Amino acid sequence: MFKKIIAVAVAGVLAGTAGFAQDYPSKPVTLVIPFAAGGSTETMARVFGKSLSNELGQNVIVRVRPGAGGAIGATEVSKAEPDGYTVIFTSSSSLMWPPLTQDVEYSFDSFDTVARITNYQQALVAKADAPFNTLDELISYSKDNTLSYGDQSTLSRAFTDYIAEQEGIEWNGIPTKGGGEMVPFLLGGKIDFAWSGGVHGRYGDTIKVLLSMNSDRLAASPDVPSIAEKYGISMPSEAILAVPAGTPADVIAVLAEKAEAAMEDAEFQSLMTEKLLFPLSFLGTEGATAELAKAYEGLKKVAGQN
Repeated sequence: MFKKIIAVAVAGVLAGTAGFAQDYPSKPVTLVIPFAAGGSTETMARVFGKSLSNELGQNVIVRVRPGAGGAIGATEVSKAEPDGYTVIFTSSSSLMWPPLTQDVEYSFDSFDTVARITNYQQALVAKADAPFNTLDELISYSKDNTLSYGDQSTLSRAFTDYIAEQEGIEWNGIPTKGGGEMVPFLLGGKIDFAWSGGVHGRYGDTIKVLLSMNSDRLAASPDVPSIAEKYGISMPSEAILAVPAGTPADVIAVLAEKAEAAMEDAEFQSLMTEKLLFPLSFLGTEGATAELAKAYEGLKKVAGQN
């Protein structure tokens, strides 16, 4: 009798969840962007949000919540109701790195991954007329000159400083509020080089790539080595959609399905392939979750926790 009661109860819960997903979404969805306007994430997310709205049949309200390397926006999403109506469009590292290195109110386990949308084209970059064209030339130049660089988070600073440490040199890190601030700092001569999440792709021949910070070489700079080739490490590069942990699996499935369809939008594809020069590399929930788990283990090593 007891087992029968339990079975009926479980069936009721599953039926309720299925019913919820069947009605989802029945109101506007908030898409949180945890980085400042003008950078690659905000640029992508705004265009993607329009297409996602069309696919969901509901308004998608874009909410920009920058600060602390993505931690402010991520904190907000981690505390939201796990009902599918609050989604974050962000770098995977913003959900992994702050909990490892800062006093934040969330952990990597505070989120469920929906899908990977693309891979950031992360790089160390400089003005086209900088007196160095490669990382090796930058390092050589740095031995006789005091240089400053623009970083956008503790993560980008940690990796850039790691290179300096390996080479026995010092660089002065200058925090910038996303790519929207980094670019004018760089082009205006306030800094000598910078970390970029990919926004440099919009500036053509005015900015040159010195090093890919991904595990592989960048699609638009195949002749430039990666940090993995040079130093055996790399930064997580995924741009993802995620929701608060505990969001019903079938709601996540709806979001993933609609996200994949949203990537077919002509305006979004033009932005990605012609302006940002980012690959269209959708990966569903299961694959993206596994990929991020692997990346997290690598970050723990960099943070000295593994």
